[in-house]
Order: sequence, then C-alpha cells, then structure tokens
Amino acid sequence: MIASLRGTTLTTGLDHLVVEVGGVGMLVHTTPAVAAANRPGQEATLATSLVVREESLTLYGFSDSSERDLFEQVQTVSGVGPRLALAMLSVHDPDALRAAIGDGDLVALTKIPGIGKKSAERIVLELRDKVGVAAGPGGSSTAPAAPADQHLQQVSEALVGLGWSAKQADDAVERVTAAEPASTDVSQLLRLALRELGR
Repeated sequence: MIASLRGTTLTTGLDHLVVEVGGVGMLVHTTPAVAAANRPGQEATLATSLVVREESLTLYGFSDSSERDLFEQVQTVSGVGPRLALAMLSVHDPDALRAAIGDGDLVALTKIPGIGKKSAERIVLELRDKVGVAAGPGGSSTAPAAPADQHLQQVSEALVGLGWSAKQADDAVERVTAAEPASTDVSQLLRLALRELGR
C-alpha cells in the first residue's frame, strides 16, 4: 500500500498530477482542487490510496489523510467505486460531504454525477453513523423531530429504494413498530426493518 508520496510535480491536469518520486513519474488521480493547488516544478506532498485491480494499479491523491480516509470509507457502500468516490470529493469538500451524509441531504448527494436517489439513500443509510457528523447546540442532532407517521413513511420509502416491494416494506415496518411502538428514530427503525427482512 502506498499511503503517501512526496516529490516534484512534473505536470498537472484537471483531475490528475504526475509527481516525480525517485526518478519515477507517478500518475496520481486527484480532485480538481488538489490538482489546482499543485504547480509544475513545485514539491507536492499527498496522502494517497492505491487501488489494485487485475489489469491496473491506480493511485489517488489527497491533500490530507482525513480526505483520503473519507474516500476509502465511502467505497464501503455497495456500488461506490474509486471513480465515484473521487467524484463525491470533487463536488463537495470533505466537511460538506460528511454533513450531507450525516444530515441525510439527498439533494446535495444527487448533485454528484453518477448518484441517483436510491444510491444517495443507500450511502446515507450505511454511513450516517460512521462519518462523524457535527452535532448542534447541546450535543444533539439539529434535525427536527418528525411526526411518527412520517418516520414510518420514510422507512418504507428507504426499503423500497433499496429494492424491496412496497408490500414487503410496509409489512416489515408494521412488524417492527409492533415490537418497538415507542421508537421514532428513523435510522433505528430502518435497521430493525432490514433485520426483519433479512430473516
């Protein structure tokens, strides 16, 4: 694994750099912001992620390790590969991307080329609790509480978005709410419903 590199920038493009390290020119795919920050002839220091495929070794470069870690984290979601992960960081800076995932902001996520509503819902579902969302005053989430019926509707829609039929989704939500009548937390209800559907 190549975790970082430092060397002289030979050339820059819109979405890549060629950095000379020990006499070898390394092609590094980056976001436009990282590419623009590095000029030919200057020293570049990048946190990197090496993606190994049968037919290729592809190096991706980032301004710091937290940006690289987010790039690797979003790839844990089914259907998100390195190109899409890089597109996410090209459209939103790391803090904005974390906020969009943490707040469930589907509009912001669907602005990224290659991400539709279903993909955005899957990303939010799988990463919301993992990306380190900034909390509001008092340490609690800034999202307003929704009526219970709206919570159940959101869970059903998310399940349909993930590929189950409307009837399967509604039945799962019904079974979960019978077992947990007091719960109004959408992510908890969704996890329970997914567990129910997985039986």
